[in-house]
Amino acid sequence: MAGSAHGHTPAAWTGVIISFIGFCVAGVFMVAANVPGFWAGVGVIVLGGIVGGAMKVAGLGMPKESASVTAAREAATLQARS
Repeated sequence: MAGSAHGHTPAAWTGVIISFIGFCVAGVFMVAANVPGFWAGVGVIVLGGIVGGAMKVAGLGMPKESASVTAAREAATLQARS
């Protein structure tokens, strides 16, 4: 899995950072027994997913691999093993 670039894109990083901030906000307000603040944090988590998805659609995410790229990767892996 070390050769994979899974998640190393601006869309992935931005979505995860926003969601992490939302998780922290929700956690603080949950401990403080503040229900509206907790749900605001959950809203930020959802916003992180939406922003990451929008950035991916805008071209800042990983492009989907074509069948030829997948076949070439599998052939190279088989060749390296033998």
